[in-house]
Amino acid sequence: MNKTQLVEAIALDTNQSKVEVRKTLDALIRVMNQALREEDRITLSGLGSFAVQHQAERMGRNPRTGAPVPIPAHRSIKFRSLIELD
Repeated sequence: MNKTQLVEAIALDTNQSKVEVRKTLDALIRVMNQALREEDRITLSGLGSFAVQHQAERMGRNPRTGAPVPIPAHRSIKFRSLIELD
């Protein structure tokens, strides 16, 4: 499901216009992006939580040559689902 399909599904479910739903979804995305940049944790009841995870610098290998390659430290977003699929 892409963003357009999500907007259509929410609009049908909530009986709102697609324009209103798109504005709300865009606002949600902006707020979540800002919160994650500030390393806040986001928990959505019934769905899951988003958190920033720090990855330490480490050594990897070039798959072609086998030479060691340093992989710099970085941050990534970790999602933990609360939904269980059978």
